[in-house]
Amino acid sequence: MPAKRTPETPEGSAPPAAEKEPPPVGKTTASATQRDDPAAGTAGSGAGTAGSGVGTAGATAGTAGTAAEREVPAEAVTPLIRGIAVLRELTEADGTLSLSGLERASGLARSTVDRITATLARMGYVRFDGRDVHLSPRLMELGNAYMSALRLPALFSPHADALADELDESVSLAVADRDGIRFIHQATRRRAMSLSFRIGDLLPAERTAPGPLFATQWTAADWQRWRERRAADPRDLSFTAVPPRTYEGDAEDDETFVHRTREASTHGWSLDDQLIEPGLVAISVPVRSPGQGGRIASVASVVSHTSRHTARDLRTTLLPRLRSTVRAMERELHAAPPPEPGPPPSDLALWTGASKQQLGREFIESLARGLTVLTAFGEGRPELTLTEVSQATGLARATARRALITYEHLDLVAAAGRTFTLTPRVLSLGFPPLSRTSLPEIAQPHLADLTSRIHESTSLAVLSDSGEEIQYTARVATGRVMSVNITVGTRLPAYATALGRVLLADASEEIRGAKELPALTAHTITDKHTLEGVLTSVRAQGYALVDEELEEGLRSIAVPIRDRSGRVVAALNTAMHASRRTPRECVTDLVPELTATAARIQTDLHTAARFTHVPLT
Repeated sequence: MPAKRTPETPEGSAPPAAEKEPPPVGKTTASATQRDDPAAGTAGSGAGTAGSGVGTAGATAGTAGTAAEREVPAEAVTPLIRGIAVLRELTEADGTLSLSGLERASGLARSTVDRITATLARMGYVRFDGRDVHLSPRLMELGNAYMSALRLPALFSPHADALADELDESVSLAVADRDGIRFIHQATRRRAMSLSFRIGDLLPAERTAPGPLFATQWTAADWQRWRERRAADPRDLSFTAVPPRTYEGDAEDDETFVHRTREASTHGWSLDDQLIEPGLVAISVPVRSPGQGGRIASVASVVSHTSRHTARDLRTTLLPRLRSTVRAMERELHAAPPPEPGPPPSDLALWTGASKQQLGREFIESLARGLTVLTAFGEGRPELTLTEVSQATGLARATARRALITYEHLDLVAAAGRTFTLTPRVLSLGFPPLSRTSLPEIAQPHLADLTSRIHESTSLAVLSDSGEEIQYTARVATGRVMSVNITVGTRLPAYATALGRVLLADASEEIRGAKELPALTAHTITDKHTLEGVLTSVRAQGYALVDEELEEGLRSIAVPIRDRSGRVVAALNTAMHASRRTPRECVTDLVPELTATAARIQTDLHTAARFTHVPLT
């Protein structure tokens, strides 16, 4: 739970937060600072475009600080601007900051930080651990909305993964984000020295292989904005995903990038020869959209280390295969039919209204409603009018309009005529640190919550490749004098544990195949046919109860954790001394609690795994 709140100060008493991306919003008009409800005081609900359009997402380049140089529109939602600033500060801090740290980093009053984080926690976007605030996997639904609307990750990722397997090198996909590049997919190799960039990370165009390719489409105004950014930040300190330059870039460095862009335009590929850091080399080829003058939709790159390939090797050895994969991506993009729009997240306005009724002043309704606008976009809904955003979210047109105005000011939304699209900058809202989360990390806070409710130790486990053992990957112990003493990493025989039986029940017959089943206690099932019948019952009833088969006096009950395809990938259990609950009480009292917790873990897992790989251990 959040720390005890300090007395509230007026919402407009502190200036907007200093943001890393874009940098600080400079001014706030009086008409925006004192509003907490985006519907209040709006000047009509017309469907005109919000502010000045900045073009389609990823199509142009410019200065990351553009929003800071523009005056905040009068109809912008200040609580939404501040909430975005808090999310970005948490992102820059790799997903965790204390409440006092957030106060210092954002420049907001502590009472405002408390209300913002309480609202984000209600939405499931952050969680509290004492006085620390952590980003939660559910926040990834904002980035997922952009990725779904973009379509490219779903279409291109299988090709990138196959190329990475073939070459045994890392392969990435990137899109343009003004004068930077932002990753939308990473297929990395597991080595002691491997690629550490994350999905959503922003890199300066001039220090990458994709950058010159995107720059071939820049306008004169784009180049001018890039030069202004280079002059303002010569060491790339605003790009936290790359090491800062050891020296301040100069005019010669800038002209080198201009020259690389000319070469990229001529050759159709681009090279990064240790521009980010010594030893790192990459080669890139653009993936072009059908029609639209063949504009670059994305750039595919093969990334290696000089101990494996020199820059020349990349051109002579890997470039032909990369080009072949890019041609396959372009064919896929040309042939793929438009996706059927999925159901939009309707009636969100009702949820935010109910939350406001329950939490009162601690819940900033305008922040919650503003964030729901981003989730209106998605697969089959890449471009939406104001009316469509209003219908998808259940928000009034005036409320949706003010949120869109705010997002366009922050470069999170681009307007073109009467329609709006998400920009790659949406990925700056927590996606990079969360894209590397694992299933144990997802499960741990849910296990802690479950343990506090049932007052028994809880655990998460996965099945070994052989199917013979389970391995504990997460655990929260209860404070009882006599409790089950198991640590993370412990392996136990799968056939004699509740966790193992839940996992075996969904495993292939080959994994469940002929194995010896030694008796561990007088109650252990040792007959394979009997065990197969038990596994059939586990599949049907959705849980496994093991009573003193692993150890005398030990009773355990477990339920499955399923991935997005419905496959059981882990199991959740609680174990106790047999004297504390009868088998019937385990089923009636504990199965509902375990099932509800498993559902919450699955929700987070499905959100996190939509466009990223979530390790099970």
